[in-house]
Amino acid sequence: MAERSLDTEVQFLKGVGPRNALALNKAGFHTAGDLLYVMPRRYEDRRHLPPIGQLRPGQWATVQGKLVNVDARQTNRGMVILKAVIRDATGHIALTWFNQPWIRRVLEKHEGDVLAYGLVKETSFGMEMAAPEWEPITEDDDSEDFARIVPVYPLTEGLSQKVMRRAAKSVVEHYLDLVQDPLPEELRRRYKLQKLRWCIRQIHMPESEEMRLEARRRLVFEEFFYLQVALAFRRAEMKQELGIAFPISQLLTGEIQRPAPAVKEPKKQRSAVVELPDHPVHLFEQDQRAKHEGAPLWEQIHEMLPFELTNAQRRVIQEIWADMERPYPMNRLVQGDVGSGKTAVAACCMLAAVRSGYQAALMAPTEILAEQHAVNLRALFEPLGIEVELLVGKLSAAQKRKAAERTSQGVTHIAVGTHALIQEGVGFHRLGLVIVDEQHRFGVLQRKALRDKGLGNPDVLVMTATPIPRTLTMTMYGDLELSVIDELPPGRKPIKTHWKLPFERQSVYLGVRKLIESGRQAYFVCPMVSESEKMLTQAAEELHRQLSTGVYEDMRVGLLHGQMKPKEKESVMESFRRHELDILVSTTVIEVGVDVPNSSVMVIEDATRFGLSQLHQLRGRVGRGGNQSFCILIADAKSEEARTRMEVMVATNDGFRISEEDLRLRGPGELAGTKQSGNLDFKIADLVQDGKMLEVARQAAMEAIERDPALSAPEWAGVLARVQERRSDMAVVTVS
Repeated sequence: MAERSLDTEVQFLKGVGPRNALALNKAGFHTAGDLLYVMPRRYEDRRHLPPIGQLRPGQWATVQGKLVNVDARQTNRGMVILKAVIRDATGHIALTWFNQPWIRRVLEKHEGDVLAYGLVKETSFGMEMAAPEWEPITEDDDSEDFARIVPVYPLTEGLSQKVMRRAAKSVVEHYLDLVQDPLPEELRRRYKLQKLRWCIRQIHMPESEEMRLEARRRLVFEEFFYLQVALAFRRAEMKQELGIAFPISQLLTGEIQRPAPAVKEPKKQRSAVVELPDHPVHLFEQDQRAKHEGAPLWEQIHEMLPFELTNAQRRVIQEIWADMERPYPMNRLVQGDVGSGKTAVAACCMLAAVRSGYQAALMAPTEILAEQHAVNLRALFEPLGIEVELLVGKLSAAQKRKAAERTSQGVTHIAVGTHALIQEGVGFHRLGLVIVDEQHRFGVLQRKALRDKGLGNPDVLVMTATPIPRTLTMTMYGDLELSVIDELPPGRKPIKTHWKLPFERQSVYLGVRKLIESGRQAYFVCPMVSESEKMLTQAAEELHRQLSTGVYEDMRVGLLHGQMKPKEKESVMESFRRHELDILVSTTVIEVGVDVPNSSVMVIEDATRFGLSQLHQLRGRVGRGGNQSFCILIADAKSEEARTRMEVMVATNDGFRISEEDLRLRGPGELAGTKQSGNLDFKIADLVQDGKMLEVARQAAMEAIERDPALSAPEWAGVLARVQERRSDMAVVTVS
């Protein structure tokens, strides 16, 4: 007999065999170890199956009944509707499937009971479950399955629950003793965690709901703990890298001294535009002859900004400056709700970098936002003798060449652009600070490409106006230091949000007209560019036609969407900024960064087609001036989730509260985006329901590393092995 091992192939497990092994392999289960760690997606408590006659509409239930009828019919459109009826002593219920002919073949051969799970609905023909999960009960089924809590596993085509349960039961009974617990006994005792073998058994074969939850608690802690240790190691490694030590302290006192930066050898620039001459004194370090260059840094900031910073902005600036002064690369995430003043914070940090003798780069996700940043930054920096260059795709070849030349020679102090900044022909002279705006819109490779153009290891600051739930921050961005701007500038009035039904549209239009006649401007936002037969929604082009030739024919109505040419988009936005347009009909191209203080009302058509965070971002385009602003959501919210989104938007302007609700509604994977969700690949943990355990695991990881920074003690060997596996997946979400 072959020696037992967790690497034993599934075909050799008792009760599996070669045929079932093929189905298990297709589902990703190749070894005994794979099966031990597969987690059921839900459970059925078969100790108390409800009688069919006691089912009520809206109830999710598991029922058992004898199959009494199977019927299939084809609709006029070719869809095949299969209906099976099961009955017990108390009543009957119909089970309905659509276009699944294989189910009919199985049911017609079956004469016994059927087990079904689904949502109970009431129809004119009685109770019904549409597209339920189901299992035929056969004579060879283990009768014990009907007197306990039964796991329901994730399946693929060709793999049945019966085979999956049999394989899982076999591996628990014959291989569980080979599992070694990686968590030290002292850690388990401190956090009251059960042993791993006990937990795995209770997950697959729970004795009670209480024991199952206790087992799950330990496994959730373990998943979070490995991730938090991996992130802690990553943060520690960053602090070992040699970076730029910006002389912030001297700048604050006005002592402008620029010692040689503490950096590795500069990386070779790949600029194809210009070869740098070997100057005895670098162009960038020559006297800039700026009027206020020698003044203390805060004095320069007061001169630069036409407003007073909030306490939150000052706190975040000081946190960033403290990072910049340290001799290792900064990796910091700044979160701030719409309108909280992140750009001003970024400007203060860029000023510190430039006055230290370095260049700064700001990468934005869209040309509209990059252009707006460039305009705003030039207004701030040019009086101080600081050159700002715009690098975007729409520039002519000659303009691009000149801009790249100025940047690579060091004439440009601050480069602002889109992904054009990371193209082959763009190089930097002394890039020391990289700022990425709306970081979730860039891939990791794009961010890394910009950082690689820096001098040695430049500091990296990523900013987002999309509030991120704390649990996502601790997982996706746990290797970054975090700053939060949690205060809006004084004088900002909370935006009043109203949810209106489609039949109330005319009263909404009348209210918008009154605001425009008082001197304000308005946005109308649609989710599409042009009409589509597949989506019954207001399209921007059609709405623009309706408004400009109908209710607002006496007003100036513009149109903006992503399919327009860059020059057209720029012209329309500039006209709106100059108040040459009263109304701007737009798609979500205005979602991020567009700043027109005089616009004080936004009407969002078909608002149910947007997620909560996107609605909040759109709403943030108004309320940027001193006037009372409004956001009107026009939506026929038919589903419970859609109604919840509308109600949340009406109830609060707090972006962080909105983000938490968005996480609850959409789940972490969708909220993060598939390209950014590498750290969210949990087998059992759930960021929505397990947030408190994440906090516990994070604290445990920090305490463990504080006592043993390398976790070099023998009892940590198992943890280190698991952490190494976790770290191999983390490149998806790290900035560097």
